[in-house]
Amino acid sequence: MKAAVVTEYGSPLRVVEVDRPVLTPDSVMIEVHASSVNPIDSLIVHGVVKDMLPYQLPWIVGYDVSGVVVECGSDVTTFSVSDEVFGRADSFQAGTMAQYAMIKSHDLAKKPDNITHLQAAGIPLAGLTAWQALVEHGHLQPGEKVLIHAGSGGVGSLAIQIAKHLGAFVATTTSESNLEFVRSLGADIAIDYKAQRFDAELDDYDLVIDTLGGDSLTRSFDVVKRGGRIVSIKGADVDGLAHKYGVTFSAFYMSPSGEMLATLADLIAADKLRPIVDSVFSLDDVQQAFDRSDTGRARGKIIVQIR
Repeated sequence: MKAAVVTEYGSPLRVVEVDRPVLTPDSVMIEVHASSVNPIDSLIVHGVVKDMLPYQLPWIVGYDVSGVVVECGSDVTTFSVSDEVFGRADSFQAGTMAQYAMIKSHDLAKKPDNITHLQAAGIPLAGLTAWQALVEHGHLQPGEKVLIHAGSGGVGSLAIQIAKHLGAFVATTTSESNLEFVRSLGADIAIDYKAQRFDAELDDYDLVIDTLGGDSLTRSFDVVKRGGRIVSIKGADVDGLAHKYGVTFSAFYMSPSGEMLATLADLIAADKLRPIVDSVFSLDDVQQAFDRSDTGRARGKIIVQIR
């Protein structure tokens, strides 16, 4: 089968012929229709996380998948051949930018009928990150105020919609060209991060979802009210600001979950959550997809179409 592989850290991806995975009892074999590029994929290709994720090269890239089940492991009871599914592979089942991928059944959910495989492929990692940040770690409640950084990105564009579904008042940061876009997703306040300082514009927020780290994270402490929460996927409270400001800080890595994906699928089926596709590249043009991701300017998700 054809697959996109990293053969040497820092070098361009190659599309080569590799062996099809050998199915294990707890997994299903998926004929992959689409995958998507996430920041973690670029970090892997550039060797930034090689100590944390010691993959043996050559390694097939990709975590997100949408496709059709072609074979089920002997222990699988939740899916059948021909089911359309989507999911986020666990760390060592990565390799979804290929014609076939093997994924544990509990990391998958059935794809909603009202979206394409291209749209579905952009949901798993970003959608799970947004849901876990807002619900599991942020404990967002109806009527609360939440600031979501980088609202036009893969995580942010889904987080805005989820937060509005949960009944929150939503502020977000983005570039000037994306102000109307994030408002169309439901943002009540949209801040041009180049022209405005969000910490001067906002105050007394219950929750901040930090997707940027660095200075944006540090300044977010001025936005949250005492007793509020900050949840980060990019940084750590190295300066002890949570104690100083009297807020709860947490950082986390997203965990795959088919059950949680099924919840997101229900929202999509009910037209309460809309996947945002920035661009679509073929498998043969996968390096161009990664180059697009590395610009940091994608609006929504960058998709790699396999079929």
